[in-house]
Amino acid sequence: MPIFQLTGLSGAGKTTLATQVVELLRAKGMAAEMIDGDVYRKTICKDLGFTKEDRLENIRRLGTVAGALSKEGKIVLIAAISPFQEARWELERNYQARTVFLHCSLEVLRQRDTKGLYRKAALPEGHPDKVQLLTGVSDVYEAPINPHLMIDTGKEPLTLSVAKLLDFIIGEVP
Repeated sequence: MPIFQLTGLSGAGKTTLATQVVELLRAKGMAAEMIDGDVYRKTICKDLGFTKEDRLENIRRLGTVAGALSKEGKIVLIAAISPFQEARWELERNYQARTVFLHCSLEVLRQRDTKGLYRKAALPEGHPDKVQLLTGVSDVYEAPINPHLMIDTGKEPLTLSVAKLLDFIIGEVP
C-alpha cells in the first residue's frame, strides 16, 4: 500500500489533515495509519536532536516504520516537517512514497501558532523561552521540488484540504 509524506512548516496542518483523512479512510473500510513526527520524537527518535544529520535520520526511521506498515497492507500517512528535500527523495526512492506539500504563509502560521513556537521565536535574544532555531523562520526548510500534491492550507477551509487529500489518496490506492 502507498505511503504519503505530508511535509510543511509547524502549524501547516499535517497532523490535523492526516488524522481526519485516516479516520475517513477507516470509515470506508480501508486500513490506514498515521505516523506523527511529534509523537515519534518522544519514542524511537528521542535520541535525535535537530542537526541536519539527525533530521535526516529521523525521517529514515519514520520511513522504516511506514514501510513495515505498508507491507502489512496499510495506507500510511507520515506527518512530519521533513525540512530537507534529500530526505523526502529518499522516501520516494526507497518506499515509492508520495510527497504532499502543505503550504501555508508565515503570516497565517504566526496567527495560528498552534504550539506557541512562532511567538517564542520572536522573543528578544537572551530571553529564556526564546526558540533559537525554528524551521522556516531561523532554520532551513527546503520547499518540495515537484510534490505529488500541494495544498495551500492557509487559503482554503480545512474541509476542502481534507477532501483534496482524501481524493488524492484514494486515487493512488491500487
